[in-house]
Amino acid sequence: MRWVEKLLGLLEDGSDVLELGCGGGGPATARLAERHRVLGVDISPKQIERARERVPHATFVCADATGLELEAASFDAVVTLHMLGHVPRAEQAPLLASMAGWLREGGCLLATMGTANADDEVDADWLGAPMFFASFDAAENKRLVADAGFELLEAKVIPVEEPGHGLVRFMWILARKS
Repeated sequence: MRWVEKLLGLLEDGSDVLELGCGGGGPATARLAERHRVLGVDISPKQIERARERVPHATFVCADATGLELEAASFDAVVTLHMLGHVPRAEQAPLLASMAGWLREGGCLLATMGTANADDEVDADWLGAPMFFASFDAAENKRLVADAGFELLEAKVIPVEEPGHGLVRFMWILARKS
């Protein structure tokens, strides 16, 4: 939540925030929706149903972020936490470019990206279900973000212990549309 608070410090009250991969409307979604207009997007109908129950004052849409069509320059911030690692590598750069396009000038991006430099692969038993993973290394993540039109404000790789999977590293990125 420290990174969400950093983002909130950059936004005026009542900002328009797009959250890609909002899941079931967790703490980040709820915190964002306290002071801002939030549009949450997730590919799972069940997660969208949960999000609507948990954060009723936000708007939620069930859609694949890679095919999402939104009006250009219509958001002040895009938040995507732990979603990009489930997007094929070939689709990550175009999705980042779309995010930049959806942001107003000076808009902010808060994102996490995997750093394992893993080709598109499926883990047959990730928390009891198959799960798709893909990532680049930290240097490539920074390049992709910059190439999409963002100025990095802060980027940090943070290790996290995932039960049953060991230590994983996510790059947290706070950036501004340049």
